[in-house]
Amino acid sequence: MSEGSRGRSPAFGQVVIGPPGSGKTTYCHAMREFLARIGRRVAVVNLDPANEALPCPCELDIAQLVTLPDVMGSLALGPNGGLLYCMEYLEANVDWLQEKLEGLKGHYVLFDCPGQVELYTHHSSLKNVFAHLAKWDFRGGRCVLGPFFPLPCEEPQVTSQALPALPAPRGTCPGPPCTMGDADEAVQLAAVHLVDSHYCTDPGKFISVLCTSLSTMLHVELPHINVLSKMDLIEQYGKLAFNLDYYTEVLDLSYLVDHLASDPFFRNYRRLNEKLVEVIEDYSLVSFVPLNVQDKESMRQVMRAVDKANGYSFGDQEHRSLEALMSAAVGADFHFSSTLAVQEKYVQSQDKAVEEEVMDL
Repeated sequence: MSEGSRGRSPAFGQVVIGPPGSGKTTYCHAMREFLARIGRRVAVVNLDPANEALPCPCELDIAQLVTLPDVMGSLALGPNGGLLYCMEYLEANVDWLQEKLEGLKGHYVLFDCPGQVELYTHHSSLKNVFAHLAKWDFRGGRCVLGPFFPLPCEEPQVTSQALPALPAPRGTCPGPPCTMGDADEAVQLAAVHLVDSHYCTDPGKFISVLCTSLSTMLHVELPHINVLSKMDLIEQYGKLAFNLDYYTEVLDLSYLVDHLASDPFFRNYRRLNEKLVEVIEDYSLVSFVPLNVQDKESMRQVMRAVDKANGYSFGDQEHRSLEALMSAAVGADFHFSSTLAVQEKYVQSQDKAVEEEVMDL
C-alpha cells in the first residue's frame, strides 16, 4: 500500500429507503443530529424529487436537477410514473450527482430516497445509482466506474415549460484510465430500510412487510439493515400477538400462519401464506432493529448496526477499544437485552391488558 493511499480514509454513508410515510426524512435529520453530537461531519442528500417541504436544509437536493411537478406538467404523467421518470433521469445524469458530491468530501453522507416501493423491489434506476455511488472516490475526484460511465455534460436546466429528454449514455469517461478501485477507495454504503412498526400488530401486513423487505434486500444489493420505525406507536392499531423479539428476529413464522388462520377470510389462503413463509425462512435474511428517533439509546443501537454493515466500525475514524472491535468482528452483539428493554418501554404488558379488559366487562 502506498503512502498516499495509506493516508486517506474511506468515505461512508447510508442509503435510507422504505415505503411512503415510514419516517425516512425524519430519520435522516435525527441521525444527522445524533452523529454530529459525537463528532462526525454529516451531510444529508435529498434524492426524493417529490419532497418539497424539507424540515431542515440539506447539503444537496435533487430539485436542483429535476422536480416531480415539472415532470408531471411537461410529460402529462401521474405521480408514480413521474417519479420513475425522475429516477431514470437521475441515472442518465449521474455525472451531475458525482460533481455535486465532490463538494462533500470528508462527510458521512445520508441519502434520503423516495418512498415508492417498486424503486427498490424491481426497478433498476436507483439500484444502478447506488452501484455508481459504491464505486466513486469522494476524496480524489477520480472516476472508478469503468467504461460505461457517461460523458460529462452541462448541468441540465429543468423548467416547467420544457423538460429535456433522457440523454443516453455516451462513450467512456474522459479522465485518466478508469479502474474499479481498491476497497479503501470506494464509498462504503449500507441500505437502511424503514417500515412502520405497527404492521407487527397485523399478521397479514407483517408477512407482506417481510416479503417486501426480502425482495428489497435481494434487489438493492447493498449491506442491509431493516428498521422498525415509530416504536412509540407500535400498538396504536392493535396488540402484539407475541413478544417483540419474535418480530425483530423473525422467529418460527408457522405460529404467525396459525394465528392468521383464525380469521375466516385468511383461512382460505392458508396454503399461500405457508408458501410465502417458506420463502422467507429459506432465505433467512430478514431481521429488524427497533427505532424511536426520540430515544438516544434506540438511535445508538441503529447506529451500531449500520456502522457494522458499512464497515465504519472497522475504520480509524473514531477511537475504539480492542474489545469493541473484536465484538463487532465476530458478531458477538446480542440484541435480546436491548429488545427486551424496548418491549418494556413501548409494549403494554399482557397482564395489564387483561385487567383492563376485565374492567371494561
